[in-house]
Amino acid sequence: MTISGIIEERVAVPQGVKVAIKGAEVSVSGKAGQLKRSLASPRVKIRTDKDEVVISCEYPKVKEKALVGTFASHIQNMIDGVQGGFEYHMKMVYSHFPMKATVKGEKFVIENFLGEKSPRYANIVGHTKISVKGAEVVVSGVDLEATSQTAANIERACRILGYDPRVFQDGIYIVEKARKVKA
Repeated sequence: MTISGIIEERVAVPQGVKVAIKGAEVSVSGKAGQLKRSLASPRVKIRTDKDEVVISCEYPKVKEKALVGTFASHIQNMIDGVQGGFEYHMKMVYSHFPMKATVKGEKFVIENFLGEKSPRYANIVGHTKISVKGAEVVVSGVDLEATSQTAANIERACRILGYDPRVFQDGIYIVEKARKVKA
């Protein structure tokens, strides 16, 4: 909303969620966990007002208008994450060689992909949790960006180069995108 040269976005803070702003760092805590993020811009101001977070900028230029909306979206995603978290459902698809997927430390290991002798690895970002049940892989976490990046890393680790993708459809694919977990 623009009022005489001021652009402002408001994000509602539901009960059970606490938002603290210290300088450029925004921390949000709730029943599912806690998230911290640095949202720094010299002209964009973030403050709390009763039960909402206000992101504003006086006499914004085009990039600063975009930053106000971006910061509001990041804070809303953090609030949604600490309320219940996010999940990505993935499915293992193979035709000839049954692949095996496991979690070892900070890596997701894919063995016997297309009959390859050496395993493929995908990095697990942040505090994301992965569970493998048969051909289904569930990636879950409180931080939307870490959860979605982990799912993308798994999908990318199974990329096949140099073959016709219409014939070789083996891989691990996202079936259901980031959905909020109802806790």
